Amino acid sequence: MQIVDVVTVPVRAGFFTDDQAAIRANAPHNGFTYAGEPVTPGFRSIRMPGEAVSVLLVLDDGQVAHGDCAAVQYSGVAGRDAVMTSELVARSIADHVAPVLVGRTVDDFRRMADEVESLRSDGRPLHTAVRYGVTQALLDATARDRGVTMAETVRDDFQTGSALTPVPLFVQSGNDRYTNVDKMILKRADSLPHGLINSVAALGRHGELLADYVVWVRDRILELRPDAAYVPRLHFDVYGTVGLEFGADTARMADYLASLGERAAPFRLRVEHPVDAGSRDAQIDALCRLRSALRERGSSVEIAADEWCNTLDDIRAFTQAGAADVIHVKTPDLGGVQNTVAALLLVRDAGLAAYCGGTCNETDRSAQVCAHIAMACDADQVLARPGMGVDEGMMVVGNEMLRAAALVARRARLDRAGRAA
Repeated sequence: MQIVDVVTVPVRAGFFTDDQAAIRANAPHNGFTYAGEPVTPGFRSIRMPGEAVSVLLVLDDGQVAHGDCAAVQYSGVAGRDAVMTSELVARSIADHVAPVLVGRTVDDFRRMADEVESLRSDGRPLHTAVRYGVTQALLDATARDRGVTMAETVRDDFQTGSALTPVPLFVQSGNDRYTNVDKMILKRADSLPHGLINSVAALGRHGELLADYVVWVRDRILELRPDAAYVPRLHFDVYGTVGLEFGADTARMADYLASLGERAAPFRLRVEHPVDAGSRDAQIDALCRLRSALRERGSSVEIAADEWCNTLDDIRAFTQAGAADVIHVKTPDLGGVQNTVAALLLVRDAGLAAYCGGTCNETDRSAQVCAHIAMACDADQVLARPGMGVDEGMMVVGNEMLRAAALVARRARLDRAGRAA
């Protein structure tokens, strides 16, 4: 099967792109947006509508393979690429990617994805969003050529050994931290609520607001859950605010996080990005010390690494150092999805929790592709996205995993029947 054309279409992302530095500096809300001027280069305002680009690979049998270029909500910080624009992404694909792909036979996903990863513009790699969307489309094309799911393609090409069953869903609340938790509980989310604790104003001047919220979430689960068999994991993303409030002091941060773990009981607690140390090496050191301090206190609170853990090399460094219990493999930041696969397997094989994450600012298509990848790599959990409304992300990612698992199970039944005959 050959690629006969590459079509790009600017589309909407599932949320917004936000200037994290401005928000962390306590930019005030103005309705749904923020007041004040942006801080991070590339932002025209603190909150901007998310952009994306669909990549459509037209195949010679008339089928169309599809991936979406998208970037994280908080672009341009912690070593990430600058804010993407649809215009620049589409131009990059037309100038650098389409000439390489048109006329090519789709028969080796890994080789073609690595080739896209190696492309350069003015001596620099193509924007992560370009590599992300194009390789999604290549994975889809390869699966179509073989007549199987994308999950099976990844499992077979990377020899993951996965049974290809749905993995736990992690759901994020956005700013609607209370109503959305009710939705998560009623729909039996596996991991919740994220919480979006992205400023000290949300954490509390002494961490008291988050402490109260942890207790509220715990009590709400106990009140609303249909039965005692529903035992979700509590996972809060605090965007470095614990470090800001407690002066990045390891002992004080560990005491505070351990107290949150006690409040969360009987549920397990994860805290993502408790402190931002300003660079990769410093971040690894800070998280190693914090993780050790928690264990010295007998706390079971788990630390999840996110910022400064962007690329495959970054994830390898964090994993080898044992800097966290959970590694957030933030899929848009890794460029080509083959890097996401490699990262998830690296973390899994090291005995850490491999979180197939991403961002609310993705699209339905990138979410679907990543659902297949999470299944193929036996991820510890996968982010429900796009958007912050709970229902949409759980539907898109959860349903895609269920459909893929059903097709895989059907194929296995037919194979067994054929062998028996």
